[in-house]
Amino acid sequence: MAGKVVLAYSGGLDTTVAVPWIREKYRLDVVTLTVDIGQPKDWEAVRQKALHCGAVKALVRDARELFAHSLVVPALQAGALYEGKYPLATALGRPLIAKLLVDAAQDEGAQAVAHGCTGKGNDQVRIDLSVQLLGPGLKIIAPVREWKMTRDEEIKYAKAKGLDVGEGSSGIFSTDENLWGRSIECGPLEDPWTAPPAGAFAWTKEPADAPAVPAEVTIDFERGVPVALDGKKMDVVALIQALNRLAGEHGVGRIDHVENRLIGIKSRELYEAPAAVVLTTAHRELESLTLSKEQQRLKSIISQHYADMIYNGLWFTALHRDLRAFVLSTQSHVSGTVRLKLHKGSCVVAGRKSPYSLYDRQLATYDTGDQFDSSAALGFIYVHGLSARTQAAKQLLPDPSASDILLEGPDSKKGG
Repeated sequence: MAGKVVLAYSGGLDTTVAVPWIREKYRLDVVTLTVDIGQPKDWEAVRQKALHCGAVKALVRDARELFAHSLVVPALQAGALYEGKYPLATALGRPLIAKLLVDAAQDEGAQAVAHGCTGKGNDQVRIDLSVQLLGPGLKIIAPVREWKMTRDEEIKYAKAKGLDVGEGSSGIFSTDENLWGRSIECGPLEDPWTAPPAGAFAWTKEPADAPAVPAEVTIDFERGVPVALDGKKMDVVALIQALNRLAGEHGVGRIDHVENRLIGIKSRELYEAPAAVVLTTAHRELESLTLSKEQQRLKSIISQHYADMIYNGLWFTALHRDLRAFVLSTQSHVSGTVRLKLHKGSCVVAGRKSPYSLYDRQLATYDTGDQFDSSAALGFIYVHGLSARTQAAKQLLPDPSASDILLEGPDSKKGG
């Protein structure tokens, strides 16, 4: 054979049949790379399966810590939710997989990398673009995109090669999961009118069946990074895993989203992200206590751009560098504790505190101890309303009809 290719290998149907297909079509030795970012699998079994498929070498990389600290935490600090709903779990995993593919290709002396993405999804963009930015000399092979076989045809091909694809061929849903969340699509979910079947969910209990007694948790943050759960110091990976179990038991973390894919298709997706929902809620609440009004307003705009940047596969860009610099600056005083109540699918903030809190009770209270100087309000109102009063006197008051639109209702008189 003429050379090597490193294939991102999950052990599922698409990447399993990709091994012999690449060998036949491209005459390349296949080295598989399996990246553990929190999927609960028997990685040695996956490695052996890759070798059985014809790989000359099967690599497994434990990247959970790298994923949590280098991708999840920045997204959490940014408040990144795509279209206000999706915590971007799958989208965050793809640039890391691409980076490790490029690294492995360099280590193995490979001329190409390969992945199992389809030709109509977002992941092909995220991986291809990341590889082009990090390893511009590498060829990219995408068997599913090039081959255009149906799942039935893939299964038939696999059986002809004597390959085990039981895991990849079962189930009515297409799923992907990592430490930060689980995505579910296809099957009955392709009808947006259809309620999600109970069988679609694996991490979260049906809210109606969740415990009747709420769970109360506290989360400590230091500079926007979660560092403790219920007062116990924990690494980010362990903290996320613990929250996934606890919040999932209380039905928290289910997301039903009709989203706009990068390539222009609207897609109905289900997500399970118990820890992501809880941590995003807690982090946003702590920011409300420690950021100024102007910082919060601007950061809400930056958060949308940050989420789009992740979703659109632009992690390794100058745009990300610049957005990240702003986000990091805002996190310098986002330290403190948030208390939350988890109950039958809901996550509600019950309390928050911080040594850097901008909330001053002596200014906010209406009780004894109020230190706000109410006499200053008259001057403030005069200055605040100066522009509006000037315009009203010159333009609105001389023409009574000019303000009619501001009081439209069922009894309003309309011009004929």
